This record gives sequence, C-alpha cells and structure tokens, in this order.
Amino acid sequence: LTPLNKTQVKSLAPQLKRENVKAVAVALLFSYINQKHEREIGKMLKKSLPKIYVSLSSEVAPEYREYERTSTAVVNAILMPIISNYLNELQRKIRKLGIKAPLCVMKSDGGIATKTIASKKPVGIVESGPAAGVIASAFYGRLLGIKNVLSFDMGGTTAKAGAVKEAKPEIISEYEVAGKVHSGRIVKGSGYPVRHAFIDLAECSAGGGTIAWIDKGKALQVGPISAGAEPGPACYGKGGKQPTVTDANVVLGRLNPKCMLGGEMKIYPKLSEKAILKEICKKIRLELTEAAAGIIKIANSAMAKILRIVSVERGHDPRDFVLMCFGGAGPMHGCALAEELNIAKIIVPQNPGLFSAYGLLAADFQNTLVKAIMKLIDKVNVENVEADFQKLELKGAKLLEKQHVPKMYMRFIRQMDLRYFGQSYELTIPTSKPLTTEILRQTVEKFHKKHMAIYGYAVKEEPVELVNLKLVAIGLIKKPKLKEKPLSGEKPPKDAVTARRKVFFEKDSSYIETSIYKREKLKTGNRIDGPAVIEQYDATTVVYPNWTASVDKFGNIILSAKNGGN
Repeated sequence: LTPLNKTQVKSLAPQLKRENVKAVAVALLFSYINQKHEREIGKMLKKSLPKIYVSLSSEVAPEYREYERTSTAVVNAILMPIISNYLNELQRKIRKLGIKAPLCVMKSDGGIATKTIASKKPVGIVESGPAAGVIASAFYGRLLGIKNVLSFDMGGTTAKAGAVKEAKPEIISEYEVAGKVHSGRIVKGSGYPVRHAFIDLAECSAGGGTIAWIDKGKALQVGPISAGAEPGPACYGKGGKQPTVTDANVVLGRLNPKCMLGGEMKIYPKLSEKAILKEICKKIRLELTEAAAGIIKIANSAMAKILRIVSVERGHDPRDFVLMCFGGAGPMHGCALAEELNIAKIIVPQNPGLFSAYGLLAADFQNTLVKAIMKLIDKVNVENVEADFQKLELKGAKLLEKQHVPKMYMRFIRQMDLRYFGQSYELTIPTSKPLTTEILRQTVEKFHKKHMAIYGYAVKEEPVELVNLKLVAIGLIKKPKLKEKPLSGEKPPKDAVTARRKVFFEKDSSYIETSIYKREKLKTGNRIDGPAVIEQYDATTVVYPNWTASVDKFGNIILSAKNGGN
C-alpha cells in the first residue's frame, strides 16, 4: 500500500476555507478494496475544518466502478448541508410542538432511517416520496392477499409507477439525477449516476396540472411543463390560461363542474373550455370534446408506458397484477390504463391523496451493505464468501442497534450481484445462509432464469462473475392495523347518489348520463355498475362502462372488469 501523502491533504484545508467550501467528496481509485486512506483524509479534513461535511465514496458506494462511485459521493456531498439543516430545523419545530418521538425519514429503497443516518447519507433519500407509495401498495397488497401489485401514483405534475412482485417491491441499484432528459427510466448520459438501492420507479410528465400545447408541426402535445398549484389549471380561476389535463377532465364531465375538495374550492368550467378552444381547437381545427379527449388519450398513453416499463420491460406480464391507483388524480385514469394493459382489477384505497403516508407507517428500518468481490464463480471460495457475509451481518446489526432496533426484530437478507463475464451490468439475486457450494449453484441458476425473464436469453455455458455481496439489514417495526367495517348489502344507500351528469367515455365516443356518488356514503359490500363517478374530498374515481365498483371491508373501492380484463 502506497503511503498517503498527508502534506498534500493538509495543504487542501486553507484553500477549501478560502473558497468557503461547505462539503467535500473524497473518492480514491481502489477505496472499495481498502477504505483506510479515504478515512484518513476524512479525519484530517474534519480536524482542520470542523464544520465541513465530508462524503467518503467507500462509505456511500463501496463498489468497483470509480466514476459512478465518485458521482454518488459528490451528489451525497452536495445534499449533506441541505438535508442536515432541513432535518435539524424540522426536529426543532417538532420538539417545539411537544412531540418527543424520534424523527425518521423515508428512503429511496423503501425503508426508513433515523435523522442521523439520513443526514450522513442523504443520497439515500432521493426519490423517497414516490417510494413510500410503492411501500403502501405492497402493504395493502399483503393485507388483501394480493402478491403482485402495480403501484400507480398520479398527482399534480407527474405520474409514477412501481411494481410489487411476490409481495416485495422491485429494487434497482442505479439511478440518474439532475438529468435534462425526462424519462420513465434511467437514460445513460442524461444525468449523474447514483449507485444506491432504489425502488424501481418509472415517471412521466402527466399530472393534473400538466399543460397541453400544439407544437410547430401542428401536433397535440401534453407536458412536460406544468401549471403547478399557482396559477394551476385554467378552471381554478387563479389566472391560468393554458389548458391542462385537469381542464380536459372538467370538459369531459369527469370532475365536478362546481367544486373540488369537498366544496372548499370552486371550479370554473367555462375557463377550461376557453383555454382548450383558444390554445388547441383554433390551432388544429378540432371540436372542444375532440381536443379534450385527445389530451386525455395522450396523457394516458404516457402513463401506460411507465406501467409497461416497470412490468413488461422487467419481464412481468401486467395481466398478472392488480393496479393500485392513488394520488389526487390517479383513480380518475385507472380504468383507462387497466384496459390498455388488460388488467382486470383495480384498487382505489380509502384516502388516495394521502396514500403514500401509509407507506411511511408501514416501512421498516432498512440498510443495504455492499462488499465488492469481482471473481468468477468457479474461482470463488465459498468459506471466504460466507465469512464476508457474516462480517456484513455484524455491521448491519450495529447499524440497527444505533437505530434502537431490538435483536429480536432484526432480519438479514443476503444477495449477490451476478453477471455474465464481460457484461457491464449485473442482476441482484437473493441467496440463502449459510452459503454452501450447492446454494451457490442454485443462486447462479436463479441468475440464468432472471436474465432470461428480463432480456429474453440465458447463456449457461458462459462464465458467471460475482461482482458484489449485498446484505439488507432490516429492523421490523409495528405495522398499522386497519379497521374492518361491518358488511352491508350490495345496493348503495339512496343518499349516496348526489347528482347525475353527462360524462364522456372514449369507447362510446359520446357523453353518457352518469350517476355521481359520494364515497363517504358508500357502505361495505355496496356494488355499483359503471358508468359511474365516485367523488370524495381528495380524489375522484371514474368507473368505466363494463366495470363494476364494490367496497371491501377496509373501505377500499375494488374496480373489476366485467370481461375479465380482455
């Protein structure tokens, strides 16, 4: 080992101080093998500059790819002062309210972390908001005995999709941040790579506030620009002039033409019509209904694409999944998306606009530890790898102890990153303990099967390389219990129907006289045949013709296709 040039490191401190540097990322070429020098540099910098934040690549992403490891350390360094200050202020305000419970933060891998860990490794909370929605979908799926769930969250600016397979969220190991390309998946070169465990999410610019517009080629486009909350869609009456997805839904009769948020917010349908007529109809000679339906069709197409990304492109058949629709706008588009993907069943949770918060309540403490190996499987010493896994378990246990998790609630999941020799990407495969030659063989066989499912081929004759060992250290927490409601009859109460209005449906290409229901009035066991619209404070559910809606014992709306989704 070449000795560290401490004089050179010491000379950096005055320069960093002069330039008022608040955070530093340290990345040495072979630190994934030996952390000693990075740690020494970190200690020396902290000694000279006590207030500086130091991000070590060997702690943030101890993997062999130096560019991705460095990029991850840099992103982490950028976030450290921001997140630390934010969480400190948040905790101060929480304490001021008299709340003494520890502050925990949602992570991108679907777990939670204490304030201390989140502040030290903030790169782990990138995309943590959408991750909570997928965890909530997994939690509800387990509650209802459903193992495969497609999570769909549509809000004001974007729509997000994720997959839960065999009751577990799908996880990826790399993401790109701050990219100029807005895509539903990682696009190489579109941003800065981050090596970390992320729930596999796909995203598109299709939310309630997404603006529809005509491009230079006279084609109708939807997104990526959003009207936001201020001024918002034209129908809000706050000065918005551009037509949005929400305005299109107002014109098509799907949203209440008088108010939203249970009557707290007035709606102006004429402003929606005016915006679409001026910005769309006049420019490409479409009728008002045609233009509004076109906006919804384009938005639905983009959202169906992200659902395909997390299902079809990952080797899964969407017909084997149930669609969980939430977010303020999600339940309005659920039936259209399910029909596009031949999904026969949709769940709309009791509070769609607040659903992601359930994910925070259902998430466990979770830490992923990594050790780089970089050896061909036939060169692997099983005893050495087992010893490495045991060391990772000890580290994982210490991390959970710091988060006050009792030993009886600790769980450890072992994984291996495998690839065919020469490939630049790997697949994460679960493995068992203790590791034996037979278990290693079974793990490699799982790799071949997963490679076939995702990429359409497997080459069993090719040598397989063990890239990383991974250990997921989990601290189980007590899950919330949902109250079951007493069963009523199939027929909804008379006062559940609040109005009737004409609603446009694509397959009929016409407006249909439709009953409008108040969700709060519906009882467990009630059944509604589509077409119907179910309104509540935080969302609107549109039940298409040839679909039925029923209320389960937890208050969820279950939408079922009469033709089985075909």
